[in-house]
Amino acid sequence: MAIVYPEPIQTFRFLIRVGNDEQISAAFSRFSGIRMSVETIQNRAGDDSRGVKEYTPVFTSYEPVTLSKGVVGDNEFLDWILSASADVHSGPTGNNLLRTIDVITLNQHGDVGVTWTLQNAMPIGYELAPLDGSRSEVLTESVTFAITGVKRTAAPWKPPKRES
Repeated sequence: MAIVYPEPIQTFRFLIRVGNDEQISAAFSRFSGIRMSVETIQNRAGDDSRGVKEYTPVFTSYEPVTLSKGVVGDNEFLDWILSASADVHSGPTGNNLLRTIDVITLNQHGDVGVTWTLQNAMPIGYELAPLDGSRSEVLTESVTFAITGVKRTAAPWKPPKRES
């Protein structure tokens, strides 16, 4: 019996779901920036006769994440992103800027793979790629979020579908 390994995740396979809504709000081909670091202090236990310092976690920080080379397909999602910024007459208008975002990966067959849940995501950047009518390029957008936590969930692995 041959061993079959899971297939790698291909590009342009990241779907975005906000909160408990089942609706997909956007799709991107690049997802970058999940980086966690833990500040520690070193201390020695009072009963440690060896004189060895141990590490104690103190603060956890997360770098902003960026979703790029994609398209925001939901106006409500874009309105939330833009509500974090100042407009012509006032500062940020968003009352509910912190939300949970699921970044869902799909394999080449469209099956769900790994899902990263970005906790307390707040939009901190938006970019529309340059538009040039003389070129045949696709419109793409990028969004950056500050986060305070991340959770990774893997869907049960299924062998690839075989063509008959």
